[in-house]
Amino acid sequence: MTHDPDQHASLGAMYSDYFLDYASYVILERAVPHLYDGLKPVQRRILHAMDEIDDGRYNKVAGIVGNTMNYHPHGDMSISAAIVQLGQKDLLIDTQGNWGNTLTGDGAAAPRYIEARLTKFANEVVFNPKTTKWLPSYDGRRKEPDTLPVKFPLLLAQGVEGIAVGLACKVLPHNFNELIEAAIAVLRNEPFSLLPDFPTGGIMDASDYRDGLRGGKVRVRACISVEKKGMLRITEIPFGTTTGALMDSIVAAADKGKIKIQKIEDNTAANADILVHLPAGADAETTRDALFAFSDCELTISPNACVIADGKPQFMGVSDILTRVTHQTRELLKLELEIKLAELAEKWHFSSLEKIFIENRIYRDIEECTTWEAVLKAIDDGLKPFKKLLKREVTEDDLVRLTEIKIKRISKFDSFKADEEIKGLEKTIDETEKNLRNLTKFTIKWFEELGKKYGKGRERRTEITSFDRVDRTQVIAATETLYLDAKNGFAGYGLKKDGEPVERCSTIDDIISFTQDGKMRVMKVAEKVFVGQKPLRVALFRKDEDLIYSMIYRDGRDGPILAKRFTVGGITRDKDYDLTKGRPGTRVLYFAVHKTNEESSAQMLLVHLKPALRMRNLIRPLHFAEFGIKGRSSGGNLVTKHGIEKIVRAPKDYDPLLGA
Repeated sequence: MTHDPDQHASLGAMYSDYFLDYASYVILERAVPHLYDGLKPVQRRILHAMDEIDDGRYNKVAGIVGNTMNYHPHGDMSISAAIVQLGQKDLLIDTQGNWGNTLTGDGAAAPRYIEARLTKFANEVVFNPKTTKWLPSYDGRRKEPDTLPVKFPLLLAQGVEGIAVGLACKVLPHNFNELIEAAIAVLRNEPFSLLPDFPTGGIMDASDYRDGLRGGKVRVRACISVEKKGMLRITEIPFGTTTGALMDSIVAAADKGKIKIQKIEDNTAANADILVHLPAGADAETTRDALFAFSDCELTISPNACVIADGKPQFMGVSDILTRVTHQTRELLKLELEIKLAELAEKWHFSSLEKIFIENRIYRDIEECTTWEAVLKAIDDGLKPFKKLLKREVTEDDLVRLTEIKIKRISKFDSFKADEEIKGLEKTIDETEKNLRNLTKFTIKWFEELGKKYGKGRERRTEITSFDRVDRTQVIAATETLYLDAKNGFAGYGLKKDGEPVERCSTIDDIISFTQDGKMRVMKVAEKVFVGQKPLRVALFRKDEDLIYSMIYRDGRDGPILAKRFTVGGITRDKDYDLTKGRPGTRVLYFAVHKTNEESSAQMLLVHLKPALRMRNLIRPLHFAEFGIKGRSSGGNLVTKHGIEKIVRAPKDYDPLLGA
């Protein structure tokens, strides 16, 4: 579409129209497949060009590219790349030569070196010029199909990806035989479910697939077996990666200290075969989980089923796609049967006319005719007594065709053979009419025959199961040591010279710190990170540890003494949390951490008060069992309003009734 710049009120309006035109073109003509044939325009033109030159033999891909350019207004590189992608799907194109390897990511040879032809499946399912709607090509010199009359859910079998302007499409591939079973279930009004099946195999958790709609996801894992104590073998890889990329991700994780491996070896040929050798002392099961957590051995794939339907892009679940394509297949089969019935009826009609014309020697009636009109009238008059035996009116075209019968055919005409041929036509007509009357049953039989002919060797490759996401903190190799420089208030795994070791850590761990002014903070471990001046506690923060913290603090510079027991709960990284009431001058006087409630409750302290007028008892016991466990934001319970000199642990034999 073109626009006259004078028709626009502003430059912005003009560019807005141009952008919409371009966006519509990319969506409709390049990136998104059509619902009914499951093909993008370039794929459709490739298949049409291949059908046009198909003679059963292989053709150079370069020649196919050249013929496709008669219909496709883009460069030869995009066409050859699309041909290779179609060929690698191993469904419509029979390939010969080096077509690359989807497992290793190796590319195909140049188009002049590789050959292709249509498969038997493609010839049977994809093409029928009699049921195809034709459009003029981009230059108006030829005709190309609007959509190909595909009688199979090709879109779901092959899968497709595309990126348009403000729109993306990602339909995952599904199993050939399962699609046929689901199509039959649609025709029988029975329930069905569809889950992806990837050519690379692997293990899949599709519990959140959501019928292929936006927001769904599929998690796919490599098949990893423990060959022996110090070696893992990867025999199937996740869809969307290659063996090279997978090994690179494993090496990268090892370099970052997330997993420990000795070496990795690639023996991939027809099937994936990657050996991961482990160092001495490494646990194979833990390393396998670490591979899922830190490498491409586990990937999450987000589907986004978008198709062109009714002249516009629509987001549609795979069940809806299958249902509509199945009904479309039924209508195409109906149209084919109707065309076949009309052709059979026409053949029966002329065969009967020919038999009457020859057996009753009507051709002799035209010997004395001197004009063309007289010839046609003589034949028509000769047929009058027999017209009641026919199923339709005799037209002038019928009379003309009778005059074109050769003398040789008349002389060798065999009435018996003619009768047998007519009977055969009548039998085929009856069978076709029966199929039309029982169209759903006929369509089911069509799919069943398709499965028998082409389903062998297309069994499911991806195992369907469910698995939990690996906790990265549980399987990462603890290759670093956390050090604390308490004097300067820094912690990290790069402070070996200036700090004291705290515990072993990994590069993805979090640190929690508590400071004397009653602040708490959680941060990511690093080579060096500030944790606060003279921190009370610095340790690794583990969400699954339900630690109980006990604290006594002075509220402000001269405020009361408060005590509390609390748990940390959910946190936001790098945020300061105030564990006190937040008054200036607040200071923590006692801090402890325990793993169980029993340990925390058993704390018995002696609070020594500063001497004051009329104060007799300067030592008061404090039993933490008296305080309930609350959230970190709780203010605490009052211990005393007097000043404190010190807090000490009570002796094991301390009796609060008798005193020290």
